[in-house]
Amino acid sequence: MMKRLTFKNDLRASTRSNAGFSLIELLVVVAVILIIAAIAIPNYMKSKMRANEASAVQNLRNVATAELVYSTTYGVDFSSTLLQLSGDGINPSQNNAGLIDEILASGIKSGYVVTYTPVTFDPKGNPSTYSVTADPQVPGTTGSRHYYTDQSCVIRWNDNVQAGPTDPPIN
Repeated sequence: MMKRLTFKNDLRASTRSNAGFSLIELLVVVAVILIIAAIAIPNYMKSKMRANEASAVQNLRNVATAELVYSTTYGVDFSSTLLQLSGDGINPSQNNAGLIDEILASGIKSGYVVTYTPVTFDPKGNPSTYSVTADPQVPGTTGSRHYYTDQSCVIRWNDNVQAGPTDPPIN
């Protein structure tokens, strides 16, 4: 009879130990998850910023190419606004060229603020030179570099302030 009682007690003890996780085990799992998150989240943010910066460079290339096509197509130097380069493209005109998308023409795309500025004008009032800048909406979060291009189609960058014509070109 003594053996049976011991067997029942052993059975209860083993059942109780398999019933769930201990507090220590749960804390270890949570600590491991937090360590993985601490490593992964900054890398994700940096990757997102680099992707936004690559998109900003491509957007400046698109604007510069669209300006060259606009100039050739309509016989004027350049457009007055980004909105003139935009449009549906179904019935292209000088004010609705359909060369860039509406999102880029709005001036904000992929975490960057794109600013188009006519610089000098010909005798008819059409822009003969222009500049385009792309600056992060939230520096350090949506991007860290500032970009610039003009009618030369050379894209330049600056890490600290708005880029300009004297900054180094991207490689």
